[in-house]
Amino acid sequence: MTDVPASAATPGLPARLWDLMGRRPELFTLALIVVTVIGVAIANPNFFAMNNVFDILRASVVRGIFAMGVLVVLAAGGIDVSFTAIAAFVMYALTMLVTNIFPGMPLWVILPLAALGGAVFGVINGLLVHSLRAPSLIVTIGTQYIIRSALLTFVGTALFMNLPASMEAFGKASLITWTGGTGVISTLPATVLVLVVVAFATWFILERTLMGRAIFASGGNPGIAERLGFNLFHIRLFVFGWAGLLAGIAGIVHVASNRLANPFDLAGMELEIIAAVVLGGARITGGSGTVIGTLLGVLLITLVSNVLVFVGIPSTLQLAIVGIFILIAGTIFALRQRN
Repeated sequence: MTDVPASAATPGLPARLWDLMGRRPELFTLALIVVTVIGVAIANPNFFAMNNVFDILRASVVRGIFAMGVLVVLAAGGIDVSFTAIAAFVMYALTMLVTNIFPGMPLWVILPLAALGGAVFGVINGLLVHSLRAPSLIVTIGTQYIIRSALLTFVGTALFMNLPASMEAFGKASLITWTGGTGVISTLPATVLVLVVVAFATWFILERTLMGRAIFASGGNPGIAERLGFNLFHIRLFVFGWAGLLAGIAGIVHVASNRLANPFDLAGMELEIIAAVVLGGARITGGSGTVIGTLLGVLLITLVSNVLVFVGIPSTLQLAIVGIFILIAGTIFALRQRN
């Protein structure tokens, strides 16, 4: 019997990394983050200042909440692009309602109302997708335009700066206050806690519940999932309802953070949020995705959007860089699945 050389029997480091990346695609996203951070830090050593770190975390909160909803929809084999419209409608309408009628309403009531309002819109999306048998992308493009039209027609178009006291206090609340050597004071906002709770709840649903298994099964192959006894109608209602619920919460967090309700806010964020989830390892065709990968994708998108100015890259090239990252990630994931 001929001995097999150790070098032939044992895969080399590149092969092992390739295999690991195929099983854990979020590692590729982590590698992109590390390369981006190192590049920016070399070009501008001030990048690691605490105020910059806090700014990145602050900018990731609303994106991250949106991304958790998009992750669940993508995992089930759908696409939702109406979540920013839902968030804009809920945040503007609820802010006006509370300010004009219930100015003393506490935040612990406002957030559940926002979640409920967003969930209603999301369930409507799910009903339409299921009953029309139409691609979810087409359905949610339609509902996005309907919701934004209703917002501008019936609710209003003016900026709303007189926020309820509870929302303003929430926006100002901080978890950590840091004073740098130059006397610059940096704060980590309490809104980060909302993202932590949302991320944990999404992880628990996907990884520890029967609904999570049903979501991945329906995204992998709806026909097989239905034959296994999973109810596709209930799955669609849940995933779009969850995305809408999180959109409503994200809207309130956005208003509290910016201390301004603008009906035109959040428009155009849809593709970058979907890109973050895809960069995190979720297949656009469904059946896969992780919370950790999605959070890494959000962090990467936030770095590209907020930090590349440190190295002198103009904002007009930021979308191109995100596009290059997506193409690289998509190519690597596709090649790995063929092997």
